[in-house]
Amino acid sequence: MGSTTIAAARRIQLVTAHIGDSRAYLLRDGEFSQITKDHSFVQQLVDEHRITADEAQHHPQRSLVTRVMTGNPDDEPDLSIRELKVGDRYLLCSDGLTDFVSAEIVHEVLAEAPDPATAAERCIDIALKASTRDNVTVVIADVVDLTADDAGEPPSTTPEIVGAAAAVRPRGRRRTRALPVSPAEKAAALTREATGIPAEEEPLTLAEEVLPRRRALLARTLGILALAAVLLVGGGYGAYRWTQQQLFLGNDGGYVAVYRGISQQLGPISLATLRERTDVLVSDLPGYAQESLSGGILVADQAAAVARVEELRKAAFDCRTQNASGTRCGTTVPVSTSPATTSPATTTPTPTTPATATSPGMPSGSSQPAATPASTASQGSTPARTLGGSIR
Repeated sequence: MGSTTIAAARRIQLVTAHIGDSRAYLLRDGEFSQITKDHSFVQQLVDEHRITADEAQHHPQRSLVTRVMTGNPDDEPDLSIRELKVGDRYLLCSDGLTDFVSAEIVHEVLAEAPDPATAAERCIDIALKASTRDNVTVVIADVVDLTADDAGEPPSTTPEIVGAAAAVRPRGRRRTRALPVSPAEKAAALTREATGIPAEEEPLTLAEEVLPRRRALLARTLGILALAAVLLVGGGYGAYRWTQQQLFLGNDGGYVAVYRGISQQLGPISLATLRERTDVLVSDLPGYAQESLSGGILVADQAAAVARVEELRKAAFDCRTQNASGTRCGTTVPVSTSPATTSPATTTPTPTTPATATSPGMPSGSSQPAATPASTASQGSTPARTLGGSIR
């Protein structure tokens, strides 16, 4: 909601500001004139010569305003500056007076009243008798000469409150103070006026204002915490998504495996998930390859993972071949020349039937003498397995 406003400030000149259909009038040397123009629908009709000023007085849509004071920065009141002249009488009023009392009657009241207080009282009384349906606010000010009169006393410049506003004001109290701003301050001000409690005795902070302030502070604090939580969760989720886009090779149950993520633990949570386990035994690899797998071998993508697995498969085959020839390869597969010293974990039982082998250069069915025990033990130190295979 908004409010129509008319305001005046006295410096060397009189500055007025208005917005809406509250008005300012000037009575100077017997001539009565309106010094503001309404921001209303009917005023636009009058300016366009579609209706007359008399018709606007009784138009059914005369209460429709086109501009009001809302408190927003884009409110645009009309401003004016006038020279002050001794004997001038100014009237500021709401439309509760001018919509129900004609300008001629208001002129007559202001011209006949001996002082501003009497003029204001009469204007309010006439508006109430005219059955006004709106609030009636009237401010009347006279321009006076502050030099001493014939009696030797300068005229009084103390504001005088009349009408309903005077009903809650203690008699003899003429001092004015700043208008209250918040609803709580307004209620407290009316209570002080009715009970006669001096303004100096009231608390500095009203209880009604403490709770909204605390609520605003709590809401602001909760908002900051919520924003921090969103940033923390969002950053953590982004970091987790990044980790899950990484690939590395590791050890899964003694076999080379491809993992998604990174080879790290976040408390009890593992940041790696098994993607594929290959048929390459870690124990067949050279020592340096086994150590690399224990820390995780990073690969750029799926194609790089396949290529690296093939490299490890070839290294495992070469290492088994080297072990079979009696040269030590790796760190976990011992090379033995006797079945009694072969590692149980990597030894395949020797068949009881004579071993035969088919030579590529011999016909099928031809046989060769069985290998010597030492040779058989050496060959048996490498378990039979499939060397082929790929990552699905």
